[in-house]
Amino acid sequence: MKINSLESVLTHRDVSRAEKIRLVLSLSLPAILAQLTTILMQYIDAGMVGSLGAEATASIGLVSSTTWLIGGSCIGISAGFYVQIAQLIGARRDREAEHVLRQGIKAVVLIGILISAVCLLISDHVPRWLGGTEAILEDASAYFRIYTLAVPFVLLRQLSNGTMQSTGDMKTPSILSAIVCFLDVVLNMLMIFPTRTASVFGLRIVIPGAGLKVVGAALATSLSEVIISLVALYLLGARNKRISLTAKGSWKWRGRNIWTAAKIGIPLSFDQIFMCSAYVAGTKIVAGLGTVAIAANSLAITAESLCYMPGYGIGAAATAIIGQTIGAGRRDLTQSFSRVSVYLGMVLMGLTGVVMYICAPIVFSLLTSSEEVAALGTQVLRLELAAEPLYGASICCAGVFRGAGDTLKPSVMNLVSMWCVRISMALFLVPRMGLRGYWMAMAIELCFRGLIFLARMYRGDWMKKAMV
Repeated sequence: MKINSLESVLTHRDVSRAEKIRLVLSLSLPAILAQLTTILMQYIDAGMVGSLGAEATASIGLVSSTTWLIGGSCIGISAGFYVQIAQLIGARRDREAEHVLRQGIKAVVLIGILISAVCLLISDHVPRWLGGTEAILEDASAYFRIYTLAVPFVLLRQLSNGTMQSTGDMKTPSILSAIVCFLDVVLNMLMIFPTRTASVFGLRIVIPGAGLKVVGAALATSLSEVIISLVALYLLGARNKRISLTAKGSWKWRGRNIWTAAKIGIPLSFDQIFMCSAYVAGTKIVAGLGTVAIAANSLAITAESLCYMPGYGIGAAATAIIGQTIGAGRRDLTQSFSRVSVYLGMVLMGLTGVVMYICAPIVFSLLTSSEEVAALGTQVLRLELAAEPLYGASICCAGVFRGAGDTLKPSVMNLVSMWCVRISMALFLVPRMGLRGYWMAMAIELCFRGLIFLARMYRGDWMKKAMV
């Protein structure tokens, strides 16, 4: 019988390495293509804002690390539920998985509302805390305030997409990820720029626009999240082949499921908070270098995202695969699939790093109209690209560990790596080397992180038991 799905893998004892590689690639490919679409749309998004000038780019770049902090904490909250669902699906306990999903929906909506309320209270202060200049404070505050209103929907989309992936459906959430980015770009065109006239095949076409600039970019992002999160929830609840919300079932809280979600999700949320707070600290360090450095740093991060799309795609597939093999009690498959996933991620991210090194000047010319920003961004990005294979190892290992419900120790490892290596080195190097020092510190830290994650994967103690 041909091995072409997670379910078929779990019912066979002899699965060749080639079949495992094909399965990982088949599950990863939709997520990788979605990442590619997402990143291309981010490039267009950044280019649209970049056309407004360095100050507009800097105003969004200043708070971007803080929005990542919020989005990162959301990942941990939703993962606490969809990792349980993956393991229950692997154990063929589909009805229990549906009950966990119902609890997850209630939890993420309530927590999302709370996060939004807190962020709104501090939205006027965040850009000042980050060291922004007076010229960009107003736009940065407005962007952050509008983004925070969409947090409940961000959580809902993450839970819905993660749950679909946990059932082995990588295609639907990948398509939705691509659509949300496409929708963001369309709304950007309508909201960032004023009404204008364009010529298409000799015809003069009036393109409506609100002319809201940075505020328009924030509205476009938030509305895209709202729309696609509701579509994702519908597709999960009514169209998924393994679990459904249309059948009669309980919405009551279960202490055991909530406790398990907390054991998985709280360390992962703190991990994201520690990681993203380190990004915030990095932004604070870079902010003192001026508007050009802030803009170059922000665009270099956007450009680098093209390199790590294979890692996150494979990491997402690894979470689903490892979750189901752990739930099914197939430790042999858990071990072999973990290594196949990590090796593939390292190879593919190494290749994308090489491509980006060659194409960096072209990429930056598309992202900004400022030659000074483009030149500096190209220089700092090239300093970091040699670290991409080991960065891939850390991303894919994190996906593997997450599928097993092992999130505490990896969180501690990330904390040590980011704060003790990256930030401490940045504090030493930036005063001496400027923005180049920050990106050199980043490259060294990514290599260190990849090595310690690989060491943990080979030790294998993360495979000891299932969470459900």
